[in-house]
Amino acid sequence: MNIFGNIVVTLTFRVFDAENRLVEETTEPIAYLHGGHSGILPKVEQALADHKVGDKVSVTLEPADAFGDYDASLMRIEPLDLLPADAAVGGHLATEHDGHEQVWRITDIADGKAVLDGNHELAGMRLRFDCTVIDVRPATREELAHGHVHGAHGHHH
Repeated sequence: MNIFGNIVVTLTFRVFDAENRLVEETTEPIAYLHGGHSGILPKVEQALADHKVGDKVSVTLEPADAFGDYDASLMRIEPLDLLPADAAVGGHLATEHDGHEQVWRITDIADGKAVLDGNHELAGMRLRFDCTVIDVRPATREELAHGHVHGAHGHHH
């Protein structure tokens, strides 16, 4: 079966930066609902169309195709005493503004202040996404109604 809209695709992947350094990889296969359901980056989804189990696909992603350009306005310095007591470098905080959640990564703590970065860790980076298609199956009615995968490697309710 080839990959087309409303098909559940299971794959493994590795992501490399522009210097060919591994920045992320799956430890277990992931599954997503193919066909514009926001389960995977759109350019990766386009590249996977019409492929089948066993196929290997490699996609180069510019920042706009992946996690966006780095936005310096998403950097903040906050007094440490305004953050949770367990705040630590590498930790994450979530805030809400006008109904939108913003996740901040703590990148540094010094002199009673914390540096918060609201950019995705891979923002501004050119990436290569290498994947292998492990399984392809029709989506269930429930998965189509919910717009995401259920089951072993997908979303659970």
